[in-house]
Amino acid sequence: MSAGELADVGAEVVACRACPRLVEWRERAAREKVARFADQEYWGRAVPGFGDPAARILILGLAPAANGGNRTGRIFTGDRSGDFLFAALHRCGLATQPTSVARDDGLRLVGAYLTAVNRCAPPGNRPTPQERDRCLPFLQRELAVLDDLRAIVALGAFAWDGALRALAAMGHRVRPKPAFGHGAEASVGPYQLLGAFHPSQQNTFTGKLTPEMLDAIVRRAVARAV
Repeated sequence: MSAGELADVGAEVVACRACPRLVEWRERAAREKVARFADQEYWGRAVPGFGDPAARILILGLAPAANGGNRTGRIFTGDRSGDFLFAALHRCGLATQPTSVARDDGLRLVGAYLTAVNRCAPPGNRPTPQERDRCLPFLQRELAVLDDLRAIVALGAFAWDGALRALAAMGHRVRPKPAFGHGAEASVGPYQLLGAFHPSQQNTFTGKLTPEMLDAIVRRAVARAV
């Protein structure tokens, strides 16, 4: 494993234009800005993974948010979901600070790597199956490069399914397919896959996902990754 190999994957992610619908949407969101970010220059491209090349834990989301990662250029950065997630990672010792507002804000992940199944912001947060499958090889390459990786935390059912698909493509299969749920866990090849509700505002504002619930999953991942 090397930071250079991860950087190579990231560079290919940023340059990717394989999905015309997603390219059009991410670029339109970057032009037609919401009022609160009207004075900011948007990233408007596919968003690479972010974190520690020696990570033992991978945190997997669905895709960048149109006005979050698609604006800042870093996954889960600049939106409420990211605020919730990074606070949990900081409490559990995996992030050097509890907030993430910009690519140059000084945040580092320690022992963790953060990425997504899809790398472009999708309309309605719903990539098509074809768009998912075009993006999965990036996740497969990240998994292959992260030699120390032992645990994967899937944030939501889409990420859980994406992780299983990527791992199956690498030769690690589980039958029957384990069902997603908050707190679900499965051994897949050399990895422990853990499920957590996605830290979307819909989940966090309603109390479906609380800080204590997410902390418990992250701490279990830390324990599994020793």
